[in-house]
Amino acid sequence: MNSIPPSQSGTSERRRWIALIVVCLAMLMNALDGSIVNVALPSIQHDLHFSQSSLTWVVDAYLIAFGSFLLLAGRLGDLLGRKKVFLSGVALFTLASLLCALAPSQGWLIAARFLQGIGGAISTSVIVAIIVTEFSGVAERAKAMSAYMFVAVGGGSLGLLVGGILTQSVSWHWIFMINVPIGIATLVLGWFLIRENEGLGVRHGLDVTGSILLTSSLVIGIYAIVKASSYGWISAHTLGFLAVAAGLLGTFFMVEARVSRPIVPLRIFQLKSLTASSVVRGLSFSAMYAVFFFGALYLERVLGFGPLATGLAFLPMTLAMAVMSLGATSKLLVRYGAMKLLMPGMSMVVVGLILLTRTSVHSQYLTAVFPAFLLLGFGMSISAVPLLTIAMADVPRDDAGLASGIVNVSMWLASSTALAIFGTLSASKTSSLLTQGRSVADASVGGYHVVFFAGALLAAAALVITATALRSPAQREALATQASAHLIQETSGEMDVLEEF
Repeated sequence: MNSIPPSQSGTSERRRWIALIVVCLAMLMNALDGSIVNVALPSIQHDLHFSQSSLTWVVDAYLIAFGSFLLLAGRLGDLLGRKKVFLSGVALFTLASLLCALAPSQGWLIAARFLQGIGGAISTSVIVAIIVTEFSGVAERAKAMSAYMFVAVGGGSLGLLVGGILTQSVSWHWIFMINVPIGIATLVLGWFLIRENEGLGVRHGLDVTGSILLTSSLVIGIYAIVKASSYGWISAHTLGFLAVAAGLLGTFFMVEARVSRPIVPLRIFQLKSLTASSVVRGLSFSAMYAVFFFGALYLERVLGFGPLATGLAFLPMTLAMAVMSLGATSKLLVRYGAMKLLMPGMSMVVVGLILLTRTSVHSQYLTAVFPAFLLLGFGMSISAVPLLTIAMADVPRDDAGLASGIVNVSMWLASSTALAIFGTLSASKTSSLLTQGRSVADASVGGYHVVFFAGALLAAAALVITATALRSPAQREALATQASAHLIQETSGEMDVLEEF
């Protein structure tokens, strides 16, 4: 492989930061794809003659594939080498994006979206691990994580804007075609700039049984969750598939406890920093997904915003994340530590969601929505990086890929489940208000309020877990503070490395 050996020289420093931009490009493609399709669905439905029920598979195929392959791909990164796995995922995602753009039929598009989800999972699963192994210092890792989290979180709202622009000005095909040049550039730069880790290897055999059980369980379980809003949570369809998924998962854990080289060593779940922060991350991102999806519905269906205007409405959230992520959050993290950022950051998320519950049919964007979006943008950018830092703090280097997968799976499973539940809650409340004689717009707002309030409760639960389960020992905090102070002295007066590029 064309890897560059580690060095403390200026050339090595430049290589590492450009490599960060490369992995962030891959994350940007995945983050954009999570929301960019939503604004183009009406055009896709018209051109390819989808029914309303079959149209959901354009989104569901990607969601099911992405969530199902994250853990397996992350572990393969540890075993085979994260650079190989990352580039393979980017290549598959880029090819699948081209296939999506050229899709002449419903079946073609759905199959290509499934492949796109697998490629996205493979590349995304090892990104955090690559960042952790490339940036070992407290200050530089905080800066790198901030840039990554801006792309991961801000990309969702940016996707609404890009999707609206491309769909209105060109056609829906270009929401997929835009990934092709980005993907090619990522492949070329990644080949030369990303250092390969020495994988643990599969000399004694790969845990094929465990891999099949885990992936099958996730595919079936995520399928049940994604389709629960269509079939109902207590339907035979949903409960049956969830039972099969649970049975496969239970069998998987029994197998992993007995094999000599498990695909997922169970010791990883004994790391409290990883498991607790993953739970908090899942809850907080579920709350944010309530804003991305139902906030967009409120703007379009109630306030009458078009696709482009809706994307622009989310821009303050993205800009707030940019302001904090590109320097400010990393400096605060180094100076004050993770815990002192998590509490105020997640409190902002709670307040932002509560503000959205105060909106109405006649609310003005600048006075009712804009303040909430600003708080949510600042809150998520302040809290997301410390969460990621805590999650990976105690993970052995050889298990970084697996831990990266767990971090992503926690977010994906929680968000998918929450969205399905949110859809049910919103529809139930809206129907109830309609039967009481309320207008369609007023009833819809009532349904959205239930979702925003549920999101606020999830964020509040994350805040409680943060305050109780994520408190670090005093000695460790003191050591971290000393290291941070030393690094600040070393780096004071230097230009932000990212700004050079």
